Formats: sequence, C-alpha cells, structure tokens
Amino acid sequence: MPLNQDVTRFLDELHHPLRSEIEALRLIILGASPLLEENIKWNGPNYSAGTEDRITMRIQPPKQIQLVFHRGPKVKEQPQERLVQDGSGLLVWRENDRAIASFKNMEAVEASRQVLSGIVREWLAATVANI
Repeated sequence: MPLNQDVTRFLDELHHPLRSEIEALRLIILGASPLLEENIKWNGPNYSAGTEDRITMRIQPPKQIQLVFHRGPKVKEQPQERLVQDGSGLLVWRENDRAIASFKNMEAVEASRQVLSGIVREWLAATVANI
C-alpha cells in the first residue's frame, strides 16, 4: 500500500524531530499488510482495515513515537487473553485488546523491524473480521 500523500503533507508541515523514524514506521506498517489504509486521526498517522481503526501513531510529545494497537475508539468487552503473543517484549499492554510500542530513535525502529511487521499482521488477524 503506498503512503497517503495527505498524511505526508501533514507530517511535512510539522517539522517533527523524529520524522525519519515516523517515515520508517509508516513503511513497516503499510508493508506488513495490503489491508491497511493510512489516514490522519488524533493528530497523527492512523491505520485502518476498511472502516476499522487498528493502529494509531502517537507523535506528540515529540520525544518518542508510540504505536497504539487497538480495536477502535469504542470500549469493547475485554477478551480473556491478550490478542497477540509478543515474546519480544516490544508491546506494553494496557488491556488485553490495547497495547503500545514505543520508539525513541531510529536504532529502536530498525531493531524492531521484523518483530513489528509480524505484530501488525497478527494484530490484524486477531481484530479484523474476514481476514
């Protein structure tokens, strides 16, 4: 899936100090699944499958980038177990259906590239109907 030019323009206007990291994360996320579409939500890049938001990039404050893995904006009944298994420790769990991955520099992004791509695919498989 190509980068959304509206998101690129939005980011260009921010002059974010971690822009390179944001770009790398955008490519990893979109490269993980052709189901994902990129847009802007909550003042950052957001990734949805159809109409279902699944990953939101938190880019403020500008000291780190966080990827929030979720099942949309509305609270849903919690699953009994975490939606994906993360042996890497990349994800910090807030609920069984909400986790956060944080990146402070390009080294952290690059070190997590393979694991993150797998987590994105697993997250979509666990949260999007009819995959």
